[in-house]
Amino acid sequence: MNQGKLKTAILGLGEGGKCLLEAASQSDYFELVAVADKDGRLAEQTGEQYGCASYDDYRQLIIQGGFDCLLVAAGMHSCEQYVKSAIKNKCNILKLAPPARDFEEAAELVRLAEDAKVRFAVANAGRFAGGFVEFQKDVRQADSGQYVLMTAECEVGEHEVAAWQSDAKLAGGGVLLYDCYELIDEIVASFGVPEQVYSVNTSTAGDRQQRLYRSEDTAVVTMVFGEAFVGSLTASRALAGGPENKYIRLHTKDKTLTVTNCGFSAIDRRGKNEEQKEYEPDRLGCMKKVLENFALSILKPDKNELVSSGSENLRNMAVIEAAYLSARTGFPEQPGRILQMARLEAINILERAEGKRKIDI
Repeated sequence: MNQGKLKTAILGLGEGGKCLLEAASQSDYFELVAVADKDGRLAEQTGEQYGCASYDDYRQLIIQGGFDCLLVAAGMHSCEQYVKSAIKNKCNILKLAPPARDFEEAAELVRLAEDAKVRFAVANAGRFAGGFVEFQKDVRQADSGQYVLMTAECEVGEHEVAAWQSDAKLAGGGVLLYDCYELIDEIVASFGVPEQVYSVNTSTAGDRQQRLYRSEDTAVVTMVFGEAFVGSLTASRALAGGPENKYIRLHTKDKTLTVTNCGFSAIDRRGKNEEQKEYEPDRLGCMKKVLENFALSILKPDKNELVSSGSENLRNMAVIEAAYLSARTGFPEQPGRILQMARLEAINILERAEGKRKIDI
């Protein structure tokens, strides 16, 4: 490390990778040593701009090594084995959401990081947005027994979807996994893991056969948090055309709380505004806070707890896994059951490893 800076490489230079790159370059905690992208010309230009090495082959980046952490913005279909290799080489990982293509893959990455004693974190920038911070304050102060209904909506807005994200095998999921991940993260952070999840997913593919191979474009998810508290999430890429719009709305017996991309409001039962705050969209500023927390959790772990660790994000992945399973079975599914199965598997792995050590001894 150079004067407390983490030698850092960035894998993937798409829109998300550029945001990570800009945030890291403006931070006092990172020293950028390498970038990699399948587009060799883009990688070379970026390397020249930031004075670091560049690669068009992810494997070569990992082989060269020499860095403390890897910021991953590429899709897991193109870099899973390289991320695993980096973890095994004692490299800390910060992955843009989602952390993986499915729950099993995410759980394996978490286990590898725990075994290697390195950080594996997910860059949920929405947690640092002003509106969500205010929303969390009110949610924590409210009596959960007063909760009546939670509604959430995700309008994707005008942005290009990578071709591989439409391929169910490569992507692992569609609008729920890629466009709603941070929204689901905020829901779970606010209200916990729902007891049951029921989902209906659809695709705009031309015929039924095509839909088997296409990731979903539209989803409606119902969540049961308790006997008297339920929620719903609606998302669709098919409605894209205007600006991105994502919100969570909590109805309690006394008032309604709403958090959006850039605002927060609290309205009482008579429709009177109790609180109204607006914020300028600042994705880069939020990402800087994500990176600062990630860096300090490595450099000064005793004083800085990691926000949005990989193990914590398994809760989000369990909710998404339950939604996809429900869409296939037509029945409600339990995220808690998925998490419990993962815990049992982790215990079995530890017991097998301990048994092997005893035999070796």
